[in-house]
Amino acid sequence: MANSNQQSDLRVYLRLLRYVRPYVGLFLLSLLGFLIFASTQPMLGYMLKYFVDGLANPHVVLFPKIPYLRDMDLVQAVPILIVLIALWQGIGSFLGNFYLARVSLGLVHDLRVALFNQLMCLPNRYFDSNNSGHLISRITFNVTMVTGAATDAIKVVIREGMTVIFLFASLLWMNWKLTLVMVAILPLIALMVSSASKKFRKQSKKIQVAMGDVMHISSEAIQGYRVVRSFGGEPYEQQRFLDASIGNTEKQLRMIKTGAVYTPMLQLVIYSGMALLMFLVLFLRGDASAGDLVAYITLAGLLPKPIRQLSEVSSTIQKGLAGAESIFEQLDETPEEDRGTVERERVGGRLEVRNLSFRYPGTDKPVLQDISFAAEPGQMIALVGRSGSGKSTLANLIPRFYHHEQGQILLDGVDIEDYRLRNLRSHIALVTQQVTLFNDSVANNIAYGDLAGTPREEVEKAAEAAYAKEFVDKLPHGFDTEVGENGVLLSGGQRQRLAIARALLKNAPVLVLDEATSALDTESERHIQAALDRVMDGRTTLVIAHRLSTIEKADLILVMDQGRIVERGSHAELLALNGYYARLHANQFAEESQSDAG
Repeated sequence: MANSNQQSDLRVYLRLLRYVRPYVGLFLLSLLGFLIFASTQPMLGYMLKYFVDGLANPHVVLFPKIPYLRDMDLVQAVPILIVLIALWQGIGSFLGNFYLARVSLGLVHDLRVALFNQLMCLPNRYFDSNNSGHLISRITFNVTMVTGAATDAIKVVIREGMTVIFLFASLLWMNWKLTLVMVAILPLIALMVSSASKKFRKQSKKIQVAMGDVMHISSEAIQGYRVVRSFGGEPYEQQRFLDASIGNTEKQLRMIKTGAVYTPMLQLVIYSGMALLMFLVLFLRGDASAGDLVAYITLAGLLPKPIRQLSEVSSTIQKGLAGAESIFEQLDETPEEDRGTVERERVGGRLEVRNLSFRYPGTDKPVLQDISFAAEPGQMIALVGRSGSGKSTLANLIPRFYHHEQGQILLDGVDIEDYRLRNLRSHIALVTQQVTLFNDSVANNIAYGDLAGTPREEVEKAAEAAYAKEFVDKLPHGFDTEVGENGVLLSGGQRQRLAIARALLKNAPVLVLDEATSALDTESERHIQAALDRVMDGRTTLVIAHRLSTIEKADLILVMDQGRIVERGSHAELLALNGYYARLHANQFAEESQSDAG
């Protein structure tokens, strides 16, 4: 089990390092810097040897065989060399830290872009089953943890690892017998590092989930602040956020505690080895000079710090691997399926649904059962029925937001599964009850996506047709006015009219209106209805309507209940049937009369 975990860790780490590949030149430059830095550690130890030996005899020549330096004694050489070593170390430190930071920031950027781009290609069901807080947390928090594993950890491994190697080589050179005594404690250090790593990994995964919860709760409360305030939900949301934040803090503390216990224990083991070493140095000093012994003890004393940092790096690596797992999990999600090959510049708009049945992935209950109807270009088909009867699901299947297994949906005689996804959606304009606007100008919200770059006159014409121009002209900067996050600065009816203007500008042969006029007052609806009458001319329109008055002119009305079509016909035919539609109509007529009387 442990072996398979190690293999999976290695696979994740190697995959992570693939993202470093574009920066390999900068990376090698930083490694060179750390190599220079590490090489200066034993040099400083040797300087101490010369300094101590110089106390007894300061006029010994350090480099008797090198021209220009043969006249330089220890009094002059030691201070100059210390300054030169410090300068060399500074160059190494700059090269290592600066270029590794460039690699690290590039890696953060690349991973974030890869995650965001992948999000844009994932199917609807992925967003249905994952909350936005955790998805945002992945792009922000998890990515920074991952770069710690890919770059910061490497910095420590290379810099401190090289330092240990250089120091160890120097110690072996000076006294190999004493140095081998130190090697005896290495297995104990390895055991401690391994057990701590497992704990760090587990705790890190919990921290990521807790961080996602914090983001999820805060984004929900910020987006729904009107509901929170109008229903007095502030204490509830504050408590929810407090609980999530406390949970996150406790998990972070648990990880810090693991590190805080583990580091001193490791230091105790290392310093016990040092104590033994000092005893042996004093006991077995032989004919070594005082300078040799001081240099040896100094170099041995420099070893615990890099060894400790190397052991602590495992927590950074484990945090990063836990973050990388969640990132790669999302990157490995199957993008929206698109096996289509057909691309049409323009379609006539004949829409036919044959024996369509549908259930949401992971559920048993069918949402649609055996739905069949046809709409000729220019016809208006209306879907009516109680909430939950499957009307909106049917509207979502036409642009292929969900994949249906049974039955067919044909556009101009071609199954929608055979169209390329972007091409299919370019023929369909969709207006839903939930209007999405972006924190941008009115003009850019109407001319969005594929419509960006549309001449201003056409944008204004579409706004006029959607009865939006009259209120846009009154805004502080007209069509250049910023609408705020999700159009917060506009009323519900105004937002809806901009969404309809966007659909009109798209000028698609198939128009799907899912409760599109539900947020409008009666007067706005009258104007919009007139605009829609003009715009429906020559287009196939599928209307899901709550108010039956808006669909009286429909060519075909489909009455739905529990996922089935229970009645079909024109307004007059359905009233004459005196069935389900007639009851709906009578109930609504009574409600409207009551509200008018009120």
